[in-house]
Amino acid sequence: MIVDAHQHFWQVGHFDYPWMNPEVEVLYQDYLPSQVEPILKECDVAKSVLVQASNSLAETYWLLSLAERHPFIAGVVGWVDVRHPEMEQELEVLTANPKFKGVRHLVESEPADDWLIQPSVLKGLQVLEKHHVSYDLLVHTRHLKHVKTVAEACPSLRLVVDHMAKPPIASGEIADWASALKEVAAYPNVWCKLSGLVTEANWTSWTTEDLRPYVERALEFFGPKRMMFGSDGPVCLLAGSYAQVLEAFQWLLADLAEEDRNRIFSGNATVFYKFLGEADLAWAPSP
Repeated sequence: MIVDAHQHFWQVGHFDYPWMNPEVEVLYQDYLPSQVEPILKECDVAKSVLVQASNSLAETYWLLSLAERHPFIAGVVGWVDVRHPEMEQELEVLTANPKFKGVRHLVESEPADDWLIQPSVLKGLQVLEKHHVSYDLLVHTRHLKHVKTVAEACPSLRLVVDHMAKPPIASGEIADWASALKEVAAYPNVWCKLSGLVTEANWTSWTTEDLRPYVERALEFFGPKRMMFGSDGPVCLLAGSYAQVLEAFQWLLADLAEEDRNRIFSGNATVFYKFLGEADLAWAPSP
C-alpha cells in the first residue's frame, strides 16, 4: 500500500491562491478528486493526505468536505490563523472532524523570514501542541534556523518539513542546505517529506540522478523512520507526471530494506498523521 503524504486540490477563483499565475497553464485549472483518483489507482496509491494551498479557513472546510465524500483522502492538513487570539476555539471545532490531521501556513510567502518565531505564532503553535495537532513546514533553507527554535519551544509538537525544505537542485548547490537540514533533523519531533523535488530541479531536463545527492543526505539525517513520500501533485506537473515522480523516488529508495521502503511509502504517514486509532497502529512500523 502506498500513501501519498502530500497532495493538493483546488478550484481556480474559488479561493485566493497567491502563487497561482494564469501564465502557468498546467496549474491554472481545477484539480479535483474525480480527475486525480484514477491516476492514484493506476499508481497503486491507496490513500493521500490533502494539504492546503491557500491561507484560508474556508478552504480548510472545503477540503474537509471533499475528504468526507472521497474515502481515498485519509486526512486534511488545513489552515488556521495561529496568530488569532480565538484560534483555539476554531481548532476545537476542526479537531472534532476525524479527517482533520494538521495545520500548514504558506510560510515561504511571508516577507519576514522569521515569521515562524514571532511571539504570536509561537503561542499558536503551542496551542497546536496542546491539542496534538501536527504542523507542516513550508520552508526554504533560509527558514530552517527558525525551525530549530520552534522544535525547542514545542518539543512534543509533531513537525514535518515539506519538500525537504526545497533544496537548490537546479543549481547543484548542496552545502548550505545540507548543513541547515542536518541541524533541524537533530530534533526528534521533526520529520521530513520526500516530496516537491522535481520542481526544484530543471523542469525540462532533470534526471533521477540529479535528485540522488539530496535524497541521500536527507535519509542520512532523518533516517527512514522519519521520512515520508509525497507527490506534491498537481504542482509536480510543472516538471513531470505523477507516475514519473513516484517512479523516481521508488528507484532512489530501491536499495533500502523492504521494511524501510514500506515506512517511507506508507507506514510513516500513517503514524505521523494518525490515520488509525492507537490500538490499530500495531501493523504500521513504529517511528
